[in-house]
Amino acid sequence: MKDTIVKQFMKTVLLIFIMQIMMLAYIFTTFYKDSAGNIKEMGISNMKSQATMVEDYLGHGRDVLWLAAETVDFMVGQRMDQEDILDYLKGATVKMQERFDVNFTGIYGLIDGHYIDGSGWIPPEDYEPAAREWYIEAMKKRGSMVISPPYVDAQTGEIIISISCQLSDGESVISLDIVLNEVQNTVENMTMGGMGYGFIVNRDGLVISHCDRSEVGKNYYQEVGHADLIREIMNGDGDEFEMNVDGEASTIFSHQIVEDWYVVIVCRDELLFEDLRKQIFVGCALSVMVFLVIVAFCVFSVRRIKKAQNSETESLEKLDHMNSNIIRALATTIDAKDRYTSGHSQRVAEYALAIAQRMGKSEEEQKVILYAALLHDVGKIRVPNEVINKPGRLTDEEFDQIKLHPVSGYHILRDIHEDERIGEGAKYHHERYDGHGYPNGLKGEDIPEVARIIGVADAYDAMASNRSYRNALPQNVIREEFVKGRGKQFDPKIADIMIEMIDEDKEYRMCQKEKAAVEILILDEDSINTNMLDYIFSELPNVMVLSVRTIEEADAVLGNGNVSLVLLNLDMKGQDGFVLYQEICSRYGVPVVVITEEKSKDTLKKMKKLRINDYITKPFSPVVVREMAHGIINHTKTGTLWGKRTSGE
Repeated sequence: MKDTIVKQFMKTVLLIFIMQIMMLAYIFTTFYKDSAGNIKEMGISNMKSQATMVEDYLGHGRDVLWLAAETVDFMVGQRMDQEDILDYLKGATVKMQERFDVNFTGIYGLIDGHYIDGSGWIPPEDYEPAAREWYIEAMKKRGSMVISPPYVDAQTGEIIISISCQLSDGESVISLDIVLNEVQNTVENMTMGGMGYGFIVNRDGLVISHCDRSEVGKNYYQEVGHADLIREIMNGDGDEFEMNVDGEASTIFSHQIVEDWYVVIVCRDELLFEDLRKQIFVGCALSVMVFLVIVAFCVFSVRRIKKAQNSETESLEKLDHMNSNIIRALATTIDAKDRYTSGHSQRVAEYALAIAQRMGKSEEEQKVILYAALLHDVGKIRVPNEVINKPGRLTDEEFDQIKLHPVSGYHILRDIHEDERIGEGAKYHHERYDGHGYPNGLKGEDIPEVARIIGVADAYDAMASNRSYRNALPQNVIREEFVKGRGKQFDPKIADIMIEMIDEDKEYRMCQKEKAAVEILILDEDSINTNMLDYIFSELPNVMVLSVRTIEEADAVLGNGNVSLVLLNLDMKGQDGFVLYQEICSRYGVPVVVITEEKSKDTLKKMKKLRINDYITKPFSPVVVREMAHGIINHTKTGTLWGKRTSGE
């Protein structure tokens, strides 16, 4: 039972663990995907916001240049003086710087063959505007605005880009220089909360702006470890993708702005999803704690259940032991009533138990059959003693009284045991297989099986025991009776088992044994006590009384192993009777009855502590002494059968 509870507990814990793992795997996987998606969406949103800021900033320059280009183109078309165009450009530059910021350094251009600069810058003599990048790129675009690659101003060291546009005459180009300080500041803040870094790169791989200023101006197509990154950015269809950057898993956010520029933010996944992973770890830890709490609660509950079951088992064992003692007492009472069949119920129970075992009955069924066999003759309690113990054959009237004992036994037993087979064994054990038995004339398998088993065992003991009118029958005669009675008096299958048992009993041990002489040993220094007890026991048949004065003499007698009872005087001179009692019990295991004149509370308390329940006080009562000895000796004799009980008892 305990192993079953432990196994069930382990299965339950394992099932909870598996279900929790599956549940957590699903929840955390879903949570991770959703949260990672949300983080990436936030990253995309942040990246686009930063890209929009850069694009809007550059857009202001394009708007200014567009307006200036329209105006200058009109002035050129009207053939206005160079001075007028210069004045306009100076005024437009001042207004632009006032409206936006000083990073918009000035509007200039090669107009109608002359270089005009609104910022007031005077170029050196060898300066060739038509050879400059801003002019060449604008001429290639033929009227469309173009942003030239950034360059480092020789005087200030600042990074500058030029926005240029060809005018309608096809020869003139107007341009606007923008220092990228503001763009650089924006890029330096593109760190996703410190979890990554940002930069702006054009399609050629040129780094226009970078959070690390030392990277500005590099061509990432020519940088080991960056070429693959730039190719993915240029070929990518979405706003984010994943790849290893510098040997670490990273998520890259990118967005195209102003023609061929790309705003890029690179985030290491370890940092990007750090908080998310911490949350998952905390969730797992809490789940483990919950699981451990559940396990602890289950362990506590199982222990409580096991404790309750152990208590219940102990109670049931005590109850079963009490039932066994009651049945034992009843069986002994039944056998004591019939002086000619002493031990009959116990022998029948022994034979019935052997038959049940050979039939393959379970331990529980064996126990029921044992109890039923012990109590099968309990109804004889209602039969008069003069009929039970009548020597010789009974008259028909007397036999009718005997035939009532199955019915009487059934009515006695049906209310004292919850298993109806106990009562059925008593009521139907005298039914015959051919239907000519009593009390109901049942036939064949209509007779309960327990009664058919007891019927065979009862008939065998009746033939193998002494009666007032005959001695036990020879074994071969008994065997022949069972062969003749197969299918008539006895169930043939059960009769065959009994025949098999007879054939195996070569020495005819299954029979009523002759009563052997009972040895009672008296250990007492007082010869008066010894003589009195010898006289009391002289009236009992088959009782031999031996007397000794010392423990050494007692050891010599007890060593033979024939003594059934010891009577010990506690009040021996120079010897502690209680110590002698313990020595005899521990060495030989023989029942000991103590003799004492002392009836004080202390003496009784000491006897109770040593569990001395049987004692004789002076003056001796012959009836009490004989009955006590008879009860103890008979109780000891029945130990053999009760030692064969099933493990369920």
